[in-house]
Amino acid sequence: MPRSKFREIAEQLADEIAALPAGTRIETEHEIAERFGVGRAAARAALQDLQHRMLVRRVQGVGTFTSRRIDYLISPNRVPSWSQTVRSAGSRPRTVVRSCELMPLPDELADLLGRPRGTACHLLRRRSFTDDVPAAWGAEWVPVDVVPELPVAVRLVESLDTILRDVAGAVPTRAWSRAAMEAVDRSVAGELGCKTGDWAWLVESLNVDALSGRPLCYTQRWMRADTVRVVIESSDRLEISRPDRSTDRSPDPLGE
Repeated sequence: MPRSKFREIAEQLADEIAALPAGTRIETEHEIAERFGVGRAAARAALQDLQHRMLVRRVQGVGTFTSRRIDYLISPNRVPSWSQTVRSAGSRPRTVVRSCELMPLPDELADLLGRPRGTACHLLRRRSFTDDVPAAWGAEWVPVDVVPELPVAVRLVESLDTILRDVAGAVPTRAWSRAAMEAVDRSVAGELGCKTGDWAWLVESLNVDALSGRPLCYTQRWMRADTVRVVIESSDRLEISRPDRSTDRSPDPLGE
């Protein structure tokens, strides 16, 4: 069998994928091998080729799905909302609460959020989807004084931005954000449905009330690189003090 056979298979599958909606489950390695009369190695190579081209995304233990990467725009002029950003990019957002627990703010986040050290906060962990396929996982540290009833609110309303507006009476906006490509560890890979060591976007943000300047929450979100392309628009805002990550990692949202 010619070594280029898997590329021929990949090209045919790519043509078929182009006509399918994002998030459509496609054939397994076994089904592809059977359909094209090739071995599993050729079928696997064809799927890997499609994955490298970001035409499909593989979710560990679930399957392989068609992928349409969206632009996730981070801008001081945009609402800092996962659901609104994804919807504006033409995909269907969904978010599932993994946990919401009460804990003291880590010292560096207490300083960042303008609260006394030891101030109580909600640590909200959520898994997010685009077109019903895992796309992001993240954590938000929200001081209790901002939304005391957050554990109840997040069970009723998916959007934290909406909760901050309706319950806290705030107008959330990003004071600063930063994004970097990082290799995920095992715990994050488990939440994203990818492999340990795969690359993902790590986006951190400090959100404040646009009316009063009061800090509202600090967010940290991992996004699959085969699902999201992070686009950052800069602004003329004054520089705001940010936590030093040169010698220490961000607070561990898994608590590990």
